[in-house]
Order: sequence, then C-alpha cells, then structure tokens
Amino acid sequence: MKLSVLDLVPVRSRQSSSDALAASIDLAKAADALGYTRYWVAEHHNMPSVASTNPAVIIGILAAHTDRIRVGSGGVMLPNHAPLVVAEQFALLEASAPGRIDLGLGRAPGSDPVVTAVLNRSGATSDVNQFPNYVSDIVSLLGPDGATVRLTSGTEYQLKSTPAATSVPDMWLLGSSDYSATLAASLGLPYVFAHHFAGHGAERALEIYRGQFQPSELLDAPRTFVTANIVVAPTASEAYALALPNLQHMARLRSNEPLGRLATVEEAANTTMSPMQDEFISASLGSWIIDEPVAAAQRVRELAKRFDVDEVMVSPGASAYDAESLTETPGRVQTLELLAQQLLAD
Repeated sequence: MKLSVLDLVPVRSRQSSSDALAASIDLAKAADALGYTRYWVAEHHNMPSVASTNPAVIIGILAAHTDRIRVGSGGVMLPNHAPLVVAEQFALLEASAPGRIDLGLGRAPGSDPVVTAVLNRSGATSDVNQFPNYVSDIVSLLGPDGATVRLTSGTEYQLKSTPAATSVPDMWLLGSSDYSATLAASLGLPYVFAHHFAGHGAERALEIYRGQFQPSELLDAPRTFVTANIVVAPTASEAYALALPNLQHMARLRSNEPLGRLATVEEAANTTMSPMQDEFISASLGSWIIDEPVAAAQRVRELAKRFDVDEVMVSPGASAYDAESLTETPGRVQTLELLAQQLLAD
C-alpha cells in the first residue's frame, strides 16, 4: 500500500502563520523520511485556522525542504486563477524539482462569497463555467508543444508555459461530485474524490470515473486514490483527544459559527458544544479513522479495499497540547509514524 499526506497548514492557538508553516515543513520532512508517496497542500482563503492560501508558493517551499516525496496541490482552485498563470507556476515548480510535482485542480472556490467577489474584481480569475476548457488549456500549455492560440486576425500564435521543459507535472482532477468524475473520465486524467471532506458519494463517483474513462496521451487507464481524516496515537483515547479540536472546528463550520484558530487538546477538552454540534461530532466518528495503531491500520486497509485503491491520502487531523512547540506538530507526525510502522514497514 502507498500512503500520502494532505495538509491544510493548520494554525492553532498562539501560533503565527510563520509557526504554522514551520510545523508543516516539519511534517513534510517526516513524510519524506517515512516513505510516503506524495504531500499535497490545499487552497483555502480568509480562514483563521488555515494558512494554506497559495499552493504554488507552499509547494516550492516544501520541495526545497524534502528530497524524494512528490509535492503538489490538493488542490489549486482554478476559478480563482488564470489558467496561464497556473501552468507557468507549475512548469517552474517541475523545473525546480523534476519528477516530483503534482498539479491537482479543483472547481470549487475554496473561499467565502466575499473573497470570491474580491478575486473577481481583481480580474485574475477564470470563468467557472469554462472549467473543462481551462483544464484542457493547462494540459496543452504544460505539454512540450504548448498551445495554439488563434488571434482575431486569424493568425495562429504558439504559447508555452516555459521555454524548454524536460518533464511535466502530473495533473489530477479533484472533486466531491459526479461532475468532476465525469470530466476526469472524459479528459483521461487521474481523479481523486474528496472523501475526507464529503464523507459520502465516493462509491458512485469512482464508479462513474472508472466506467466512463477514455484513454488519453497522459493516461491509458483510470488512476485514483482515496483521502481520509486520520488520527493515530498509542491508545484510542489519546487519539480521540488529539482529534477533538478538529472535530469541534468542523462542527462549528457546519453550524455557521464564527471560526477562530484551531484549539489545543486542553482547550477542546474544556469546551462545551451545542447538542447539534455534538451530534455532528458523533456522526463524524463513522468516517474518521481515530484509533490506536493496529486498529487504525486495519481500517485503512479496509478503506482501500472498499474503494479498490492501492493508495490512501492521510489528512492528519491531530491538534497539539499546550506545552508543545509552536513550530512543530508532534501529534500529526505521530500519526504518520505509527501508520508507516504498520503499513509501510515491508
């Protein structure tokens, strides 16, 4: 089995953005040393608990601090960006770390309506209704021949994302609906369903993707994996304590409460949630993997078998204790270490 990592660069109590980034660099180094396959960072905006606002910038930082692991976006939210800019960014990332860059593209905005309005006003965004065309444009721009642009005069103009590429990043389509599965299949691209976020619908989406897949120059057969929220500790009770801050945070998000930075373990233990929020947390326990190492590893194997994949991307949802270093993330590193001992030891 292959294991990978999805990171939102969480910002917990008393952490600065610098602290949070340092902690994620620490986590990426651990994943690299432990034999994880890839390390992806998300794109979210204007959230007090998330510092992952610009995947391309963070990928460059993480690639410079690691040696082997693939580094990529999970994902770049294409409506927030001009396709040419995305292609140019990832062509340069690939040039700086050949064979190690993944470009995951999503259709969601990754932000609230105000942020979307601000981005639209800046003029640096793309039309969400043109998403399929813009994905195809990025595929062409990243290729060795680039894209052909026809001007209003009828003249054709060659456009490349970089002058002399020797390799290209792997492209993935991300989504949490049938739409993304259908598009990935029609374009012959790898596909990942956001199971860690959506919690349901993955079976149908993957069935559509595999059933409708059309081979392309990039890919001759369906390629996918599954994501999951996972917290592992020496005991199940400790794993739950480490996961509770994130569970409470998601409950606040779903009940439209104001969000702050991610709580520490001690802060979460002393927090009273509403009955509706407690119900959400209880329901989440069915989709999260929160357990001691042997049981957690078995649940990961069962998840992979359920979706017929050989790779699971771990979203390590552990917070930290009050006394732990602000520039490290021991709980998340522990999750990766304990899973690797069970699943990557061979």
